[in-house]
Amino acid sequence: MLKRFLLIGKVQIGLAIIAVFTLVAIFGPWFSSTVLAMSPQDVDYQHLTGGPPDSTHWLGTTSQGQDVLSWMLHGTRTSMLVGFASAIIGTVLTIVIGAWAGFSGGLADKILNGAILVFGNFPTFALLFIVAAAFQNANWLLVSIVIGGIEWSGGARQIRAQTMSLRGRDFTTALRTVGESRARIILVEVMPHLLGVISPLFLGLIAAGVNQQAALAFLGIGNPSEPSWGLMINWAMTQNALFRGLWWWFVPPGLALCLIGFATTMVNFGLDEITNPTLSSKRMKLMRIFLRDKARRTAAQAPQEVAVR
Repeated sequence: MLKRFLLIGKVQIGLAIIAVFTLVAIFGPWFSSTVLAMSPQDVDYQHLTGGPPDSTHWLGTTSQGQDVLSWMLHGTRTSMLVGFASAIIGTVLTIVIGAWAGFSGGLADKILNGAILVFGNFPTFALLFIVAAAFQNANWLLVSIVIGGIEWSGGARQIRAQTMSLRGRDFTTALRTVGESRARIILVEVMPHLLGVISPLFLGLIAAGVNQQAALAFLGIGNPSEPSWGLMINWAMTQNALFRGLWWWFVPPGLALCLIGFATTMVNFGLDEITNPTLSSKRMKLMRIFLRDKARRTAAQAPQEVAVR
């Protein structure tokens, strides 16, 4: 199954984009300081009004003379750290609360399901805005905890529903009969059946974490000493980069945010093809060929039937 998954073109494109951003997040600051010999705080006094891309500044400079590429390389680390950390936190909460609620039943299910419904009906960004604003200059880890602690409810509802359907299966009933613990049944027996739900949830939480962090930074919430894509867009907006024609300042972070969303969507399409064979691109291609050939045969037989009559 893994081989089939990795051979899907959409998955290869999505994973390649995520891998590139991950590598930039790991080695980008080193490349900026060692190869480019620049940091986001360095100022080029010859380009104080914002210079376009050239041989010295590959992505141009801001209106303060700071190198945009250096900002992108350092900002990618912050944005990807928040994306992956918040996705891990949110996925763990989703699995623990959703699976425990669905498998337990009774009072525990009612309490946990109530918590899922309460968090699911909160205006997510408004709550995130209030919580994050309460912590001035919050670093990336605190922002990740806040995002992951809020974005879990939608996935927990799906996990609960799937777990409830598995709770009544013969194999789980047999395991409970022989005295297996609830935790072992959930982790060893039930969890493999939930991977088709957990994987797209994790990918969606990565994109949600990156975009939520960018939105908070765009609104000026967070640590201004930690470069990020949202902070770049925030400063570009406050300095009227759009009206001054400094497109190289806000287009790279905006494009990076779009690519992260595009990459996770492509991988999710691949997961859909694996978990739902009717959505397989190869199957759909064969079906189109079959229907086209059938239409041609029907069109060719029509004149012969008329001639016979």
